[in-house]
Amino acid sequence: MQTVLITGCSTGFGSETALEFLDKGWTVVATMRDPSASTLPASGHLRVLPLDVTDPDSIAAAVASAGPIDVLVNNAGIGWLNALEGTSMETTRRVFDANLFGAVAMMQAVLPAMRARRSGVIVNVGSSSTYKPLPLLSVYRASKAALNALTESVDLELAQFGIRARVVLPGRAPSTAFADSARSQIMKNGAFPESYAAFAHEVMAMMAGADEPLTTARDVAEAVYRAATDPDCPMMLPAGPDAIAWAAAAPS
Repeated sequence: MQTVLITGCSTGFGSETALEFLDKGWTVVATMRDPSASTLPASGHLRVLPLDVTDPDSIAAAVASAGPIDVLVNNAGIGWLNALEGTSMETTRRVFDANLFGAVAMMQAVLPAMRARRSGVIVNVGSSSTYKPLPLLSVYRASKAALNALTESVDLELAQFGIRARVVLPGRAPSTAFADSARSQIMKNGAFPESYAAFAHEVMAMMAGADEPLTTARDVAEAVYRAATDPDCPMMLPAGPDAIAWAAAAPS
């Protein structure tokens, strides 16, 4: 039985992805900062471990406890929606720590064992916002675009060891902890700079009023499972109808 370790499993994409792998008969190591927040059902094939992807000691402890890992899913991350001018360097570093450097640290932690076994898959959960520029997402989008570039190059490095790396790019999901995180951080940090406030509210109203179908957690879970198990999966795999539409319209 194969084992997958998934980060950021307390709710949303991570939780649904854990259920997808469980349904397919995998052993699942579901990680989150606070395991008491887990809503996953008890299962003999499920382990819930504490993990903060920005803490090296936490990463080392989780990976050691998990044992051999066949697939790593880097799902943990935070949202951020604000003008660049209204985003402090502290916040910028926090977004990159969670969305990029945490994934790097997790990959570095599991790759030696995968390389020794000459098998393994890394699935990084990115964002469909990298298909086209969007206002107020500059810092967040930059962190996810860097994750795309990282994964592409790492895949070339790892192919010689029988290891694949792929990116799943979810579309807009209206009711996830990720979206709530973006909104709450804006409010906590004083919303938008005054000069951008009117524009920001127009953008947010436009996003809320968009009539295109949105991405569900199930869409993302199914895409992650495909990326983990299908050797012919494309490097960048959009998840959700809006993400698929954006991918089709993106410049080649």
